Amino acid sequence: MLRPGLLPWTQPLQAPAGLLGLLVALSLLATSPAAALAGPGAEAAPLEVSPAPSPEPPACATASSSRPLPLPAGALLQPAAGSSVTADHRSDDYRQRLSSTALGWPRLDRWCVWLEPASGAAAAVLWEQRWRQASLQALQRWRAVLPIELVADPAAAQIRILRRRPPRQPGADGRLRASHGRATLQLLEVTRGGSARLEPSVEVLLSPGQRPQASEATALHELGHAFGLWGHSEQATDAMAAVPGAVPVLELSRRDLATVRWLYAQPTRFGQPQPAAQPQEAGTIRP
Repeated sequence: MLRPGLLPWTQPLQAPAGLLGLLVALSLLATSPAAALAGPGAEAAPLEVSPAPSPEPPACATASSSRPLPLPAGALLQPAAGSSVTADHRSDDYRQRLSSTALGWPRLDRWCVWLEPASGAAAAVLWEQRWRQASLQALQRWRAVLPIELVADPAAAQIRILRRRPPRQPGADGRLRASHGRATLQLLEVTRGGSARLEPSVEVLLSPGQRPQASEATALHELGHAFGLWGHSEQATDAMAAVPGAVPVLELSRRDLATVRWLYAQPTRFGQPQPAAQPQEAGTIRP
């Protein structure tokens, strides 16, 4: 029931003729100010519309081009030095063991990661499923502390995880040694969405032939390198231990987390816009 004085929504409102004409005139003035001010018969000037600002390209946009960055001669990674590394250092992290590049700490505020899909071979289904599950578990550990997006296009990623055993490399004694995981770093200028920027590019090789827990521990360690921890802890209970202990480390330790927090508080040029330059050869590192 309607209260007295109120009209139902379906009943048209009747406005006086004079008021209706005034409303029409105001409407024309609001919708076309140039025509209303020019007077009858005058041609209205076109309205100027300011272009909308270009949005920033998404962090995980597909790269349209990439090239190695020009770097000084020598090793790509060098032990970091300076007051920012040693100041107030305590035993609750291992920042002094990290290496940096000539362009600064190779880290990003947001990472895009591509995980190699299954091959579809029936004989390898079980091993590939175990490998993928272990890799995803390790990624989830890092995803709890860093912005990480899993992408379907390898050209959209800064980190690419491949299902293959790393080739043997010579050790300190010159003998070839095998490993189940390896991360390889390259520094690139990458164009995404029409904008060029500096990026660390990392290829992670993870062997598919390990037990699930060993595979997960290997992935956790190698992804630590990929996310910027280019160095090793001296304690076997850390995910980034130089020498793994008897029990696989499946969680980031307190020291791992403290080192990550310190690293990501440091300034970096990576992820920042980069002016065009002539391509030159870049080095690589395989810790």
